[in-house]
Amino acid sequence: MAMNQINSAINSAHAIPSNFTMPVLNGRPDFEFAAALSKVSPKAQAKAQSTATDFEAMFLNSMFSQMTSGLKGEGPFGDTEGTGVWRSMLTEQYSKSFAKAGGVGISTEVYRTLIVQQAKRASQDKDKQ
Repeated sequence: MAMNQINSAINSAHAIPSNFTMPVLNGRPDFEFAAALSKVSPKAQAKAQSTATDFEAMFLNSMFSQMTSGLKGEGPFGDTEGTGVWRSMLTEQYSKSFAKAGGVGISTEVYRTLIVQQAKRASQDKDKQ
């Protein structure tokens, strides 16, 4: 069965609009995340996505900084005055580029967690009213 057919079957069984693609977690439909997405505004979703990508970029920057801290020699990673500043700017740009290109998967999980938490908070706020 093709992935489009699976999504159509899942969407129709759970009254999900046909233009919505079911999120998948570990190869299985992620109903909790799908429900959470319907409760969170698109503006909040975009902000959560940006925050998750920034978080992954910071994590990668930390990894790249540690990875290049012991390098000595000639060129951009040499051991001259000013190299440390240049190296930190380079690793920062590398980390941002990696995160924007999809990263290592951290932003996806952070985004999911943020959306689920916001949906729960929205549900709690509705219950209090």
